Amino acid sequence: MKIASICPSNTELAAYLGLAPNIIAVDDYSDWPSEITHLPRLGPDLSIDIDKLESLQPDLILASLSVPGMEKNIEKLRERNLPHVVFNPNSLNEIADDLLELGKLTGTEKKANAIVKKYFQIIDEYKAIASNIREKKTLYWEWWPKPVFTPGGTNWLTEISELAGGTNLFHDKNIASVQTTWDAVLERHPDVICLAWVGVNQTKVKPEFVTKREGWDKLYERKQPPIHILEEDLFCRPSPRLLHGLKKLAYLLHPDKYPVFNDTDTLLEK
Repeated sequence: MKIASICPSNTELAAYLGLAPNIIAVDDYSDWPSEITHLPRLGPDLSIDIDKLESLQPDLILASLSVPGMEKNIEKLRERNLPHVVFNPNSLNEIADDLLELGKLTGTEKKANAIVKKYFQIIDEYKAIASNIREKKTLYWEWWPKPVFTPGGTNWLTEISELAGGTNLFHDKNIASVQTTWDAVLERHPDVICLAWVGVNQTKVKPEFVTKREGWDKLYERKQPPIHILEEDLFCRPSPRLLHGLKKLAYLLHPDKYPVFNDTDTLLEK
């Protein structure tokens, strides 16, 4: 089966099922696993080159609606009657469901079942640890700085926060993505700030983007700025790699409670 992926998280889903050798092309932002780095690129995930995609004659196209604007790709795929599946998970359970569905579509059901079993074992392990943590730190997740976007209660980062012994600052907003203001963030007084800007490399995000904002000095005064600059690919993409991000975050927040974080641990090993 020849597979084309037009979203980074879908490329990762396929890789977890051992399908990297079947992938014939990917979007410009897919960067994991290393086996796909040599593949033809189909353009940005919000503006896929449909002509090029069609010319490759894939048996299955892995499409997504995880980012606003991706619906344009879906419309073009439908217009040309190209074989595709659309994933749009917001929760950890929905990510597991997508793995199982992709397994059925690609004849890798056995592998999908094994991965999902391991996936939930890790979630349950971290849930058990989190249940014994009394002091839950409130986490402000910044997806984009201007205007300010942050995950809401129905997004996977609310679950990741809880599993890591914390609470998403905007968990009470019953939507996946919240457009808010810095003033609203200040009013909620987060214990920790997590910067993971969508589509922006970790090295380009600096603490001063936040510490120079009005009101910062009053919020934390002389305390060490509680800022973590995190990899957007480990926290902003709906794939099993979120559990790698979970392990990192949990150890950052509560190093005395959670297993030591191993940066090479990306394939669901403990």
